[in-house]
Amino acid sequence: MITISKDKIMLREATWNDINELYYWKYEEIEQEAKKWNGPYIPEKKITRREYRRMWEHNNEILPGIPDTLVILAGEHVIGTVGSYWVDRNTNWLETGIVIYDKQYWNGGYGSEAYKVWIDFLFRSTTLHRLGMSTWSGNHRMMKVAEKLGMREEARIRDARMVDGEYYDAIKMGMLRTEWEILNKF
Repeated sequence: MITISKDKIMLREATWNDINELYYWKYEEIEQEAKKWNGPYIPEKKITRREYRRMWEHNNEILPGIPDTLVILAGEHVIGTVGSYWVDRNTNWLETGIVIYDKQYWNGGYGSEAYKVWIDFLFRSTTLHRLGMSTWSGNHRMMKVAEKLGMREEARIRDARMVDGEYYDAIKMGMLRTEWEILNKF
């Protein structure tokens, strides 16, 4: 089982208890604040707990031994996930993301630390050439985190996302392995 500890957070492969907690945050928690920021323009159908657990049962790896998702813990508390998926395997291009469900852990550096650890893990564990992330122009915190870690805005698609009846730009940010290595002194 992959486990990576840092100052504020730990990333690890999900246990069944973690998956149950994530289900709560994703579907049962009353406020659903995270959904207002994490792809609020993508309709999401509620699924049952059993269906959600079944999704986690499949061996979801981007490469052998490299999971596509890890759980973020602060102490013993599950607060979110980091994830990735292939954009183009032929060019070693991976898309990444992070969501912190528990808003008590917003603006405290937990997301920045978790995302940095995730990106570092992906670059150190694979031969990725580039990775990126996608968000919307209303999610200033996500853009700030990505920029802080060395990503650059690579595309802005005007008025491509609608949130609460208002148009926002779709934002693509990314970085190359060589840029990460220089910033983090591999």
